[in-house]
This record gives sequence, C-alpha cells and structure tokens, in this order.
Amino acid sequence: MSTAPEAPTGGADAPVSKPSQMFKSCWSCRLISGGGLILSGAYVFNAARRVMRQGAPTSVGTVAQITFAASLAAWGIVIIADPVGKAQRKT
Repeated sequence: MSTAPEAPTGGADAPVSKPSQMFKSCWSCRLISGGGLILSGAYVFNAARRVMRQGAPTSVGTVAQITFAASLAAWGIVIIADPVGKAQRKT
C-alpha cells in the first residue's frame, strides 16, 4: 500500500542549485549579511565600552564581550571579502 517516492522532474543532467553557490555569487547578499555582522560586532563592543566608561572594573565578562565583538566583525569582513576559492595553487 505504500507508494514509491517520485523521481525529480529535472532529470539527471539538470544543474543542482546549492544555497552556498547562490550566496557566493550574490554580491548584495554578502554585503548585507557581512555588514550586519560588522554592525552587530560594533554594537557588542559599544556595550562593553559603556560598562568600562562608567568606571566599572574590567572583568572577564567584559573582555569576553570585546573578544566576541572582534570575532563578529572579523566574520563579517570574511563574508564580504569571500576568500574561498580565490587562492591559486602554485605548481
């Protein structure tokens, strides 16, 4: 009583659309998501700086916030720059 799953209608030679390939070719997608990560890093950094500016002693949590903010901003730069696949192997 079970039915067999239907075969894809595109055929065997139809190009497979992978989301990662679409993301790499979409400049505006990379710019928006990378810019969002950079801005979120700036927001987290600002929150940590605000605590230090009020005169509170620097704690491990504040240092962790600044480190996390730097990593968010670096991730945004990497997404905008898109270095994957651009390196050429020397022969």
